[in-house]
This record gives sequence, C-alpha cells and structure tokens, in this order.
Amino acid sequence: MPSYVKYETPKELVPQILEMLSVAKDSGKLKKGVNETTKAIERKTAQLVLIAEDVTPEEIVIHLPMLCEEKGIAYAYVPTKKELGGSIGIEVGTSSIAVENAGGATEKLQDIIKKLPKSAAGTPQVKHTPVQHAQGKTPGKHPVK
Repeated sequence: MPSYVKYETPKELVPQILEMLSVAKDSGKLKKGVNETTKAIERKTAQLVLIAEDVTPEEIVIHLPMLCEEKGIAYAYVPTKKELGGSIGIEVGTSSIAVENAGGATEKLQDIIKKLPKSAAGTPQVKHTPVQHAQGKTPGKHPVK
C-alpha cells in the first residue's frame, strides 16, 4: 500500500463509488485531475475526493488526504487510475476526482460518505488557537508604546 493511502476503502464500497461517479458525470459536476481536485478542496466546493492507489510518483497526490482532513472534506481511495477514469467515461486514467455536485447520485454520495471511516468522512481537524488573557491580549505579546 502506498504511503499516501491512510486506510483501505472497504471492498464493497468501491463498485458503489464507481457507479455514483458514472451517474454524477452526466447530471452533476466533477473535477478531474490533481490540479482541479486540489482547487476544489481549497475552495471547499468538493463533497467527496477520490484518489487512485496506483499513482506514481506518490508525491503527485500525497497532499490530498491531509488537505481533505484540514478542510473537512470526505475522501476515499479507488484501486486504479484506469478504473477512476473509466467510471467517468474518459479513456485515460486519472489520479483523482473531486465530486462538487453529484446530481442524480446525491443520495448514493451521502450513503458512501456515511460508510467511510471517521477520519476520512469529512470531519474538520480542530485547530488550536492561542489562549486569550482577560484583557484580550495574546500571551507573549506586549502592546507597542
């Protein structure tokens, strides 16, 4: 298993994901490829991100799981780029796809997200903020005189 794969997508879920993609390609909105997927995550327009497990070099997609967790976006893995590309009707494989709008597959999309492990289901990571003092000052900061 490549280093960027943080968990194994349940085997029974992969066909459901591919089926949802084939419906969403006609009635929804998908972003194909790593650059488009990254933009969709950063803009928080992605509902689900799918990443192929056979991407080489790994550095191409290694940032996607962390970015999804940071932004609270669900993500899952599909065994091959060919399967991922084929499910949306393109002849070449694709490393990643972002589902922005599932269209007629919205119910399937929600069902898939519910079945993903908690770490991948789109719960945002809690960010720690500096503690505020009673006067509203951040520790270690002194007012400029």
